Amino acid sequence: MCHALEHGGPDDEGIYSDENSGLVFGHRRLSIIDLSKNGHQPMSDVQNKVWITFNGEIYNYLDLKEKLVSLGARFNSNTDTEVIIQAYLHWGMSSFSKLRGIFAFGLYDTEKKRTYLVRDSSGVKPLYYHIEDTELSFASEVRALKKAGIATEADKSWQVRFLAYGHIPEPYTTQKDVFSLPKGEFLCWDHKKDTFEIHSYHVANSPAKIYDVLEARELIRTGLTRAVERQLVADAPIGVFLSGGTDSSIITLLANQHQLAQLKTISIFFNEKAYDERMYQNLVLEEIKGEKYAHLVRQEDFEEFLPQIIGDMDMPTTDGINTWFISRFAHQDGLKAVLSGVGADELFGGYPSFSRIKFLKKLRQFPPVSFSAARLFSSDKYRKISFLTYNHPIADYLLLRGHYSPTDIADILNMDLGEVEDILFNNKSISRIKNYNEEDAAWLELNLYMQNQLLRDTDVMGMSHGLEVRVPFLDEDFKAIAERISIDIRFDENQPKKLLIDSFNNLLPRAVWDRSKMGFTFPLQQWMREHHEINDESSYHGKRARKIVKDFKKNTMHWSKVFALYQIQRYV
Repeated sequence: MCHALEHGGPDDEGIYSDENSGLVFGHRRLSIIDLSKNGHQPMSDVQNKVWITFNGEIYNYLDLKEKLVSLGARFNSNTDTEVIIQAYLHWGMSSFSKLRGIFAFGLYDTEKKRTYLVRDSSGVKPLYYHIEDTELSFASEVRALKKAGIATEADKSWQVRFLAYGHIPEPYTTQKDVFSLPKGEFLCWDHKKDTFEIHSYHVANSPAKIYDVLEARELIRTGLTRAVERQLVADAPIGVFLSGGTDSSIITLLANQHQLAQLKTISIFFNEKAYDERMYQNLVLEEIKGEKYAHLVRQEDFEEFLPQIIGDMDMPTTDGINTWFISRFAHQDGLKAVLSGVGADELFGGYPSFSRIKFLKKLRQFPPVSFSAARLFSSDKYRKISFLTYNHPIADYLLLRGHYSPTDIADILNMDLGEVEDILFNNKSISRIKNYNEEDAAWLELNLYMQNQLLRDTDVMGMSHGLEVRVPFLDEDFKAIAERISIDIRFDENQPKKLLIDSFNNLLPRAVWDRSKMGFTFPLQQWMREHHEINDESSYHGKRARKIVKDFKKNTMHWSKVFALYQIQRYV
């Protein structure tokens, strides 16, 4: 299992075992805080009461360490890992909610004979587990469980979910009985009884709403500035992804205020002018010091590295190619950690879904049966309206974000439509959409799209190059500020992310935000149409799949849908 995860932890390896408890911890280390051998994992306290294998960073570890020292804690290192151990020894399970950072860890209490699996509150770091009979296994990537022979049987439903979402949504994976631990929760395994429970450690509260726009801007400025400052903590080289868009530009300019000459920026550009953002990148680069790296990505690079990209995915996804390339360059430029702008669109209304959800509300006033004929439309865009046939919040999300309709999925996989419907809409626990307003759109984007696609792809593609990607917009304290702001001022119908932009109007060049949203986008529509294997319709199975590829070659089908078919039929 450690060997399978070597790419994400190239600096050190460790094993701890306790035969009496039937326990083994393994670890691959990416050294970022305290680069000395004192950071070796698995790690224990002086008395060996607690052992831990930990992936991620605790940004407030110095504050916690100071409090723990005052309580009598002794430390052998300058690591954040040891702070987690001492926090648990002094505060028990309540320590989990005190952590601010991105983390997934397994912690073994030798006295209580319990193992805790704990995941950060935003789900930035993945943690997969498998329980069979009286055995618990866990890892940072599904591939470790597969290669160890622990979970080799495929989940028969993964292809349905993948074609619908463009990724495999949590808690599901490609493997049978391998699940993702929910964000903000911990699994407690009792070694005496071989039983487990899963609980949330997140402390729910309802702080006062913010209705004053000036107060909101000030809190956003101070909150994000603080988040960026504490996420720059590192003993290894750290930098920033700079795409040229609003979010990465704000993060870069704030980081520059703290790092000055040490800051490194990583950018990508293309020969295809419609996707080239160098003009906007340069506006920001003119304002900062430090080393600035820009890399050209060409069609030939996409062709050369596509097999490796698919291999590095761990699980199939229709996103992440962009992150794979920029992470590769960041690694080449000597970085071990970077800051990213992920999360701003979801918190402040940067996607079309924030306006479309109100139109969706009007459509939901009609009986679901009214939309059943949509599955007969020849146009792919209109066939997705058939999602409204299903009275389920996942159907709402898939109408806004989904790839293939249930009818198409049934045709592609040669399955019964009822079986597809049962797989997609059997989750009765999701009932979040109430008002079909911007707050509901934010919930969908944060908890479904960002959680399942952006964060997972960002982590797995970054770690494939031994790179940790940090996300200041998802800092626990900053996110809490954003969600306190009244939707009347948090979102604007006429200008996406207006409140965020206004909060940094003295910092951000106008040309960066006063343009059409582009996102961190590659020319994949063109590149995949020129890729021989992807556009070879004769190699796809079934009439429906070949028709989709034919439409793609006519440029009437989005590349992500063909890329999904390509992965299912060729590489997985």
